Parts: sequence; structure tokens; C-alpha cells
Amino acid sequence: MAEQRRPVGRVMAQVAMVMNLDKCIGCHTCSVTCKQAWTNRTGVEYVWFNNVETRPGQGYPRRYEDQETWQGGWRRTRGGRLRLRSGGRLRKLATIFANPRLPSLQDYYEPWTYDYENLMTAPLGDDMPVAEPRSLITGRPTSITWSANWDDDLGGGPDLTASDPVVQRLGDRIKLDFERTFMFYLPRICEHCLNPSCVASCPSGAMYKRAEDGIVLVDQDRCRGWRMCVTGCPYKKVYFNHKTGKAEKCTLCYPRVEVGMPTVCSETCVGRLRYLGVVLYDVDRVGAAAAVPDPRDLYESQLDVLLDPADPEVRRAAARDGIPPHWIEAAVRSPVHQLISRFRVALPLHPEYRTMPMVWYIPPLSPVVDALGETGHDGEDVGNLFGAIDTLRIPVEYLAELFTAGDPEPVTAALRRLAAMRSHMRAVNLGEPPDPGIAESVGFDAEEIQRMYRLLAIAKYDERYVIPTAYGVDDADRGVIEEIGCSLDYDGGPGMSPVNHSAGLGEASGRTTPATVENFHALRVRQSSDRRGDLSGRVNLLNWDGNGRPRGLFPDRGDDSPKERS
Repeated sequence: MAEQRRPVGRVMAQVAMVMNLDKCIGCHTCSVTCKQAWTNRTGVEYVWFNNVETRPGQGYPRRYEDQETWQGGWRRTRGGRLRLRSGGRLRKLATIFANPRLPSLQDYYEPWTYDYENLMTAPLGDDMPVAEPRSLITGRPTSITWSANWDDDLGGGPDLTASDPVVQRLGDRIKLDFERTFMFYLPRICEHCLNPSCVASCPSGAMYKRAEDGIVLVDQDRCRGWRMCVTGCPYKKVYFNHKTGKAEKCTLCYPRVEVGMPTVCSETCVGRLRYLGVVLYDVDRVGAAAAVPDPRDLYESQLDVLLDPADPEVRRAAARDGIPPHWIEAAVRSPVHQLISRFRVALPLHPEYRTMPMVWYIPPLSPVVDALGETGHDGEDVGNLFGAIDTLRIPVEYLAELFTAGDPEPVTAALRRLAAMRSHMRAVNLGEPPDPGIAESVGFDAEEIQRMYRLLAIAKYDERYVIPTAYGVDDADRGVIEEIGCSLDYDGGPGMSPVNHSAGLGEASGRTTPATVENFHALRVRQSSDRRGDLSGRVNLLNWDGNGRPRGLFPDRGDDSPKERS
């Protein structure tokens, strides 16, 4: 008898992200642009909504993955129900005025600037003046000992890696000898989880998950600064603004997303490793999927929550539940859906926290290839790669602790698919007939391998970012809307408020120009055009990058143009 199909419950949409870790070079461009856009002001000097960690390493804040200390995420009771690790209502009430489960400033880092004034005003003398480091919190002289990217490129070093909670869980199975080190970069933002523990932890109800796109935000009017959300988030991606007394977090750049544009970190990523798109999921399955007994089953249970947007029954259910047609079509074309559910090469970060994160990662194949190359073997040969993945327990076991709650099988399967793609495409690029058995060995055919290669290697802007406009904002409305407002426009908000211009470095430099739909789509045209400097239509000179000839800025090149006359 054929297996009876489970009916589709209530369908919701989620804007999700996938990052390809094989392409991250650790340049921190995403971190810097996010910092400039959202946290370049007083009260959040230590805050990085986006940060890039070297792995193995301690992470930011230090050892945030040690939930025995920080009590983030959910735990499953013996009765099969989920409870916050940080405790229920009575415990929160007892500690509401003094929450002890918080990273200290030293676990983040004490932000600093330099006494540039001394360089400018020091009197003439025999000694070169210096710019002494000063704390951005107290303004007093300080010593620099730690920062958000302090461990850059030091992954695998025994002095630092021994403090990595993941390494500690692996114990003797991972070696820290210098000759056997490996490292890769791990960019992190808020996970915008399907089952967010930060939202459940908030006593005032200020944390909420938007119904239309799944983005988790903080209502600044309702936030009372209890900081329970900081404890509840196992990824420690909720921060406390010590000036405003409010919690803040990554907003997934929702003013940009609402007009169909990618996040700032995605737009500015040098390696083009980020993908943004819509996935549809059955909200009625989330609770049961997050509460499966074995943490190693959480990856598969989360996959089971996601729906196929090309399925006619799913499309009917989505329309029934109020999801607009252009969102359903965007979900069909979503690169995130393809990488997660179709090709199954993207994995969630720490599913054992049971928050069902929606920022997924393609595990890096490079450490395996490098290990082969060091032994003199061909790192592109599929046989060598498959053998190395099966026998090289480092970094596969480390990756499994990050992405699949310790189960190496999904990680190995993803790496084998990536290895098959690499070997297949090498034959194609060398003009050799590819071996069809390579694709078949990972459950693909040659056409599917080619599609995955295009998405991972050469996909253009509109293929990497498939983001539908907000409900009620369609193509016909784009020319009508002038400004996109921001609900974070409050005193001390992210670059949206007046500042004291006499203040020191690290604060906002003035009121940020509101983001216009025109600006966003002028940028989109330039980023997605095949022609250099395509600036058709109206041009906002704030977005002009020096390429092309914006209409009206220069005289037409006619017979009487200055260039011709000379």
C-alpha cells in the first residue's frame, strides 16, 4: 500500500539565507558594512550584528556555544515538551532585576579608539607622539587584549582552540598539533529561527517574529531592558544598548528586503557566498519537529517542516493562508530552497539548540582538498576526494558538531555532492567527457550537477537573491513610493537619530539619509547589469560609482562638445 500523504497544515513564508563557506575569505567586509549601517553609534560600540569567526576558535562573544554556562535555547523534557534552558516564568520573575546569565563586556570586548588629538596637538619634540588607546565606554586609557576578530587566521592553534566548546566536546578525537591544523571562516548573523527562544524569553513581549516574512525584530517601544532575550538566544546575537536600555539585534535589513533588495552584508560580500530567498514551511509541524528525542534527528525533522513550493497542494494551501502569488513564485525560484531541500548541501547551525535556525551553511570542502594536496594526491580526483571524506575524521566530525548535532552522515553526504560537482566540472572545463557515474554516485544526474554548479559558482545577482517585495508593494507601486520608514527611528536608534557632533569616534556622524526605493533599484540595476556602468533612468548621485555617464551630468558628445573642440 502506498504511503498516505500527510495533509499540509498552515503555510507560512520565511526569508532565509544560505552561506557557502568554501567561498568565504575572511575579509570582514560584511561585518564592516553592517556595522556602518546599523551599529555605528553610542551604546552599541561593542555590537556586531554580523561577525566572521575563524574556526576552530572561541567565537564571539567568547565561548557562546557553551550552553551549560549561558543557558540559551531549548531543552526537551522527559515528557517530550520543550522548555527554555534559562527557566520558566517563576525563575524569570525571580531574576528579572538581576539576570546573571549574561556575557560580560570582556566576553565581547571593550571597544576602543585612539587619542588622535594627541597626534594633532603634541608640541614639537625629539620623540614621536603616539595615539594612546582609549575605551569607547569610559573614555579612559585602556589596554587592548581582545576583540570580535582577535582570533583571525589562528584556527587550530592549541592555545586558542583548546577553548573552543566544540573541540572540547570532541575530546581526543581532534588533534591540535600544529602540523595537523585546519581552519575555515564562519560568518554569523541572527538566525531568524522558526522556533526562536529569544522571543519566548522576553517578559514584555517586545521580541516578535513577523508573520509575513519570519524576520525576528525588537519592538523598541515595548522593550523594558530585562535582557532575558540575550540569555535566551543560544547564538548570542541579541545585544543590549547601554545608552537606550533596549535590546537590539540583526533586522535582516528588512527595509531593503521589503523592496526586493538583499541585505547589506549580502550586497557587499566580496566572495558572493550569500544567497537570499523565500522558503515555505508548515507552521503546524514546527513544535513537534523541534522536540524530536534524538538531537541528531533535528536536521531531518527541520527539512520535513519545509514545503515544496512547486507542489500544487502546497501552492493551494499557501494561497489559502494568504501568501501572495508573487511570494509563492519567488519560493519556486528561491536559491535557498534549492540548496537546502533540492541539492541538500546546506546545513543549519547548531540544530541541537532546537530553535530551528534559518541561516544555513554549505560546509567547506577546502580542508579536505588541502589535506589531500599535502600528501601529494590529486585533490580534484573524485576517488581521492571520496576516500578522504570517508577516512579524514577531521574536520568532518568538527563540522558535524557545528551543523548536524554530531551526526557526520549529512555532512559527509553534502561534502560528497560538492566533491562530485568539482570533479565533474573539471572534466567539462578540460574538454573531457565526464564520467556519468560521478553524478550517479551522489544521487544526481549530469544536468543536476550542472545546475548546482551554476548556482554555487557563476550565479548572477538575480539568481542569488530572489526576494519578493513586501505585501502590497508590487512592481506598479515602486515608482509611487518615495521613502521607506524605519520603526527603529527612536532616540539612539541605528543611525536614524540626531547625534552630538562633539562626541568622539565610534558614534554616528549624523542623520542617515532614508533609504529610497529609487536608490535601491538604481543599485540593483547596476549590480545585475552585464554592461559596465548601466545607469539608465533617473540617477541618484549618492549611488553613482564613477562608472558610466549619468544623464544630464555631462554634456552630450556632439560636434560642439568640449572634447571634440579640443
